[in-house]
Amino acid sequence: MAMNDSVNILNSAYLAVEYIDSFLPDNPLQQPFKNAWNYMLDNYTKFQIATWGSLIVHEVSYFLLCVPGFVFQFIPYMQKYKIQQDKPETWEKQWKCFKTLLFNHFFIQLPLICGTYYFTEYFNIPYEWEEMPRWYVVLAQCFGCAVIEDAWHYFLHRLLHHKRIYKYIHKVHHEFVSPFGMQAEYAHPLETLILGTGFFIGIVVFCNHVILLWAWVICRLMETIDVHSGYDVPLNPLHLVPFYAGARFHDFHHMNFIGNYASTFTWWDRIFGTDSQFIAYKEKEKKQQLIMKK
Repeated sequence: MAMNDSVNILNSAYLAVEYIDSFLPDNPLQQPFKNAWNYMLDNYTKFQIATWGSLIVHEVSYFLLCVPGFVFQFIPYMQKYKIQQDKPETWEKQWKCFKTLLFNHFFIQLPLICGTYYFTEYFNIPYEWEEMPRWYVVLAQCFGCAVIEDAWHYFLHRLLHHKRIYKYIHKVHHEFVSPFGMQAEYAHPLETLILGTGFFIGIVVFCNHVILLWAWVICRLMETIDVHSGYDVPLNPLHLVPFYAGARFHDFHHMNFIGNYASTFTWWDRIFGTDSQFIAYKEKEKKQQLIMKK
């Protein structure tokens, strides 16, 4: 009975969103996107699309999303939004980070990406334009992937901080006490595999078209680069996401090497009290600001 009620609620929500969508103006980018998608299908094999297409999406998205944070360091006005203002970025650190990223991307992540084609074939995931889900379905699926990945990340990330194993794996990621966007995937190869597994769980659960693979890649990179950016910029659209952790939340973790273990949302840290030091820190900040205003 409860299951039927849940299904009815989901169906009603889907119909409501579909009804609202029918009143929205046509997306001017839809036809060019459709043409480009069909061109890709006509000129490349599924293996090429799943493998090299996924690699291109990851690399282009990653480094494009890193550009704003990289540019901020050269803009004096943006320095007031830098969280750890006493720890500026250095060329030496950024170059070291870039070299490690290239190794991880092409020697750790690329072999995993090569399995994408076999995944889509095994689960019969469609590539065709006609099978592509509507935008709100993809958005909901990405949110579901984020919820699953966040739970995996919280518990495995917390485990990686255990004193018996921290220095062997996760310490690499914490080499930079003041994080910057490009550092998001700066990690030990084992950590890339361990925490990266959470990314694929949602795909296994929700994927009904290859577009979700790429949409979820972009969403996940957008989030992880933002929380590692080192800047708490106002009017950040990601702050509209309910329970979104944000840069200040994760930056505190890098400052103190403890607490705030979740990747995207705040609820797991709230449930287990691992955000208590962060809450105390924010209260202290508020009191100092009030004193300064007086």
